[in-house]
Amino acid sequence: MSRVGQMLISIPPQTKVEVQGEKIAVEGPKGKLVHRLPPELTVEKTDAQLRVKRSSDEKRVKSLHGLHRTLIQNMVKGVLDGFGKDLELSGVGYRAQVSGTKLEMFVGFTHPVVFQIPAGITIETPKPTQLVIRGVDKQLVGQVAARIRAFAPPEPYKGKGIKYVGEVIRRKAGKAVA
Repeated sequence: MSRVGQMLISIPPQTKVEVQGEKIAVEGPKGKLVHRLPPELTVEKTDAQLRVKRSSDEKRVKSLHGLHRTLIQNMVKGVLDGFGKDLELSGVGYRAQVSGTKLEMFVGFTHPVVFQIPAGITIETPKPTQLVIRGVDKQLVGQVAARIRAFAPPEPYKGKGIKYVGEVIRRKAGKAVA
Protein backbone atom coordinates (compact mmCIF):
# COMPACT_ATOMS: atom_id res chain seq x y z
CA MET A 1 0.00 0.00 0.00
CA SER A 2 1.20 3.49 -0.80
CA ARG A 3 1.17 5.34 2.49
CA VAL A 4 1.15 8.76 0.90
CA GLY A 5 -1.46 7.79 -1.68
CA GLN A 6 -3.87 6.45 0.96
CA MET A 7 -3.98 9.72 2.94
CA LEU A 8 -7.07 11.86 2.49
CA ILE A 9 -6.86 15.40 1.14
CA SER A 10 -8.96 17.82 3.15
CA ILE A 11 -10.65 20.62 1.23
CA PRO A 12 -10.82 23.94 3.10
CA PRO A 13 -14.13 25.85 2.93
CA GLN A 14 -12.59 28.67 0.82
CA THR A 15 -11.55 26.22 -1.92
CA LYS A 16 -13.70 24.73 -4.65
CA VAL A 17 -12.72 21.40 -6.24
CA GLU A 18 -14.27 19.99 -9.42
CA VAL A 19 -13.57 16.42 -10.55
CA GLN A 20 -14.46 15.66 -14.18
CA GLY A 21 -13.12 12.24 -15.13
CA GLU A 22 -9.33 12.54 -15.39
CA LYS A 23 -9.34 16.32 -14.91
CA ILE A 24 -9.25 18.05 -11.53
CA ALA A 25 -9.78 21.80 -11.17
CA VAL A 26 -9.03 23.54 -7.88
CA GLU A 27 -10.07 27.15 -7.37
CA GLY A 28 -9.36 29.33 -4.36
CA PRO A 29 -8.73 32.92 -3.27
CA LYS A 30 -5.26 33.05 -4.90
CA GLY A 31 -6.14 31.50 -8.27
CA LYS A 32 -7.11 28.38 -10.20
CA LEU A 33 -5.11 25.26 -11.11
CA VAL A 34 -5.99 22.29 -13.33
CA HIS A 35 -4.39 18.84 -13.24
CA ARG A 36 -4.87 15.79 -15.45
CA LEU A 37 -4.61 12.34 -13.86
CA PRO A 38 -3.23 9.27 -15.62
CA PRO A 39 -5.94 6.75 -16.64
CA GLU A 40 -4.88 4.30 -13.90
CA LEU A 41 -5.99 6.71 -11.13
CA THR A 42 -9.36 8.09 -10.09
CA VAL A 43 -10.39 10.71 -7.55
CA GLU A 44 -13.38 10.27 -5.28
CA LYS A 45 -14.85 13.42 -3.71
CA THR A 46 -16.85 13.37 -0.47
CA ASP A 47 -18.07 16.32 1.61
CA ALA A 48 -14.80 18.07 2.34
CA GLN A 49 -12.26 15.41 1.38
CA LEU A 50 -10.65 13.84 -1.66
CA ARG A 51 -9.34 10.29 -1.99
CA VAL A 52 -7.08 9.17 -4.82
CA LYS A 53 -7.62 5.54 -5.85
CA ARG A 54 -5.59 3.31 -8.14
CA SER A 55 -6.73 0.55 -10.49
CA SER A 56 -3.95 -2.01 -9.89
CA ASP A 57 -1.01 -2.87 -7.64
CA GLU A 58 1.72 -2.60 -10.26
CA LYS A 59 4.88 -0.81 -9.13
CA ARG A 60 4.45 2.01 -11.66
CA VAL A 61 0.84 2.62 -10.66
CA LYS A 62 1.75 2.61 -6.96
CA SER A 63 4.38 5.30 -7.52
CA LEU A 64 1.93 7.38 -9.58
CA HIS A 65 -0.62 7.03 -6.78
CA GLY A 66 1.53 8.79 -4.17
CA LEU A 67 2.86 11.34 -6.65
CA HIS A 68 -0.50 12.53 -7.93
CA ARG A 69 -2.02 12.63 -4.45
CA THR A 70 0.80 14.96 -3.40
CA LEU A 71 0.38 17.09 -6.54
CA ILE A 72 -3.34 17.53 -5.79
CA GLN A 73 -2.54 18.39 -2.15
CA ASN A 74 -0.06 21.03 -3.36
CA MET A 75 -2.73 22.46 -5.68
CA VAL A 76 -5.16 22.85 -2.77
CA LYS A 77 -2.48 24.46 -0.60
CA GLY A 78 -1.29 26.71 -3.44
CA VAL A 79 -4.67 28.25 -4.29
CA LEU A 80 -5.30 28.85 -0.58
CA ASP A 81 -1.91 30.11 0.71
CA GLY A 82 0.46 30.17 -2.25
CA PHE A 83 4.11 29.15 -2.37
CA GLY A 84 7.28 31.20 -2.27
CA LYS A 85 11.05 31.11 -2.52
CA ASP A 86 13.47 33.77 -1.31
CA LEU A 87 16.75 34.39 -3.09
CA GLU A 88 19.70 36.47 -1.99
CA LEU A 89 22.29 38.11 -4.25
CA SER A 90 25.74 38.40 -2.69
CA GLY A 91 28.71 40.04 -4.35
CA VAL A 92 30.03 43.51 -5.04
CA GLY A 93 27.63 45.30 -7.38
CA TYR A 94 25.13 42.41 -7.43
CA ARG A 95 21.59 43.76 -7.51
CA ALA A 96 18.20 43.15 -9.12
CA GLN A 97 15.14 45.19 -10.04
CA VAL A 98 11.74 44.37 -11.47
CA SER A 99 10.39 46.49 -14.31
CA GLY A 100 7.01 45.37 -15.62
CA THR A 101 7.21 41.70 -16.57
CA LYS A 102 11.01 41.59 -16.67
CA LEU A 103 13.57 41.01 -13.95
CA GLU A 104 16.84 42.81 -14.57
CA MET A 105 19.86 41.53 -12.66
CA PHE A 106 23.39 42.84 -12.44
CA VAL A 107 25.42 39.79 -11.41
CA GLY A 108 29.02 40.43 -12.49
CA PHE A 109 28.64 40.33 -16.27
CA THR A 110 29.38 43.25 -18.60
CA HIS A 111 25.66 43.51 -19.34
CA PRO A 112 22.52 43.12 -17.22
CA VAL A 113 20.79 39.73 -17.29
CA VAL A 114 17.13 40.12 -18.27
CA PHE A 115 14.68 37.40 -17.21
CA GLN A 116 11.11 37.30 -18.52
CA ILE A 117 8.75 36.62 -15.58
CA PRO A 118 6.28 33.85 -16.52
CA ALA A 119 2.52 34.24 -16.07
CA GLY A 120 1.31 33.22 -12.62
CA ILE A 121 4.52 34.30 -10.88
CA THR A 122 5.17 37.53 -9.00
CA ILE A 123 8.68 38.67 -8.15
CA GLU A 124 9.37 41.42 -5.63
CA THR A 125 12.63 43.06 -4.60
CA PRO A 126 12.27 44.36 -1.02
CA LYS A 127 16.01 45.19 -1.15
CA PRO A 128 18.17 45.37 -4.28
CA THR A 129 19.99 42.22 -3.12
CA GLN A 130 16.89 40.19 -2.26
CA LEU A 131 14.29 38.48 -4.48
CA VAL A 132 10.93 37.14 -3.31
CA ILE A 133 9.25 34.76 -5.79
CA ARG A 134 5.56 33.96 -5.19
CA GLY A 135 2.91 31.92 -7.01
CA VAL A 136 0.19 29.29 -6.65
CA ASP A 137 1.97 26.48 -8.56
CA LYS A 138 4.69 24.95 -6.40
CA GLN A 139 6.52 23.40 -9.34
CA LEU A 140 6.58 26.66 -11.30
CA VAL A 141 7.81 28.69 -8.31
CA GLY A 142 10.67 26.25 -7.74
CA GLN A 143 11.54 26.13 -11.44
CA VAL A 144 11.68 29.93 -11.74
CA ALA A 145 13.85 30.17 -8.60
CA ALA A 146 16.23 27.52 -9.97
CA ARG A 147 16.46 29.25 -13.37
CA ILE A 148 17.26 32.60 -11.73
CA ARG A 149 19.84 30.96 -9.46
CA ALA A 150 21.48 29.31 -12.50
CA PHE A 151 22.49 32.73 -13.92
CA ALA A 152 25.12 33.09 -11.16
CA PRO A 153 25.29 30.05 -8.86
CA PRO A 154 27.18 30.69 -5.61
CA GLU A 155 30.85 29.90 -5.86
CA PRO A 156 32.82 28.40 -2.95
CA TYR A 157 35.85 30.71 -2.89
CA LYS A 158 34.40 34.19 -2.36
CA GLY A 159 30.75 33.23 -1.83
CA LYS A 160 29.52 35.44 -4.67
CA GLY A 161 26.38 34.51 -6.56
CA ILE A 162 22.64 33.98 -6.19
CA LYS A 163 21.62 31.64 -3.38
CA TYR A 164 18.48 30.63 -1.51
CA VAL A 165 17.96 32.40 1.82
CA GLY A 166 19.29 30.09 4.51
CA GLU A 167 21.40 28.04 2.08
CA VAL A 168 24.86 27.28 3.46
CA ILE A 169 27.72 27.53 0.98
CA ARG A 170 30.75 25.52 2.01
CA ARG A 171 33.72 27.79 1.60
CA LYS A 172 37.07 26.58 0.29
CA ALA A 173 40.50 27.91 1.11
CA GLY A 174 42.21 29.73 -1.72
CA LYS A 175 45.53 28.84 -3.29
CA ALA A 176 48.14 28.36 -0.55
CA VAL A 177 51.12 30.70 -0.77
CA ALA A 178 54.42 28.76 -0.63
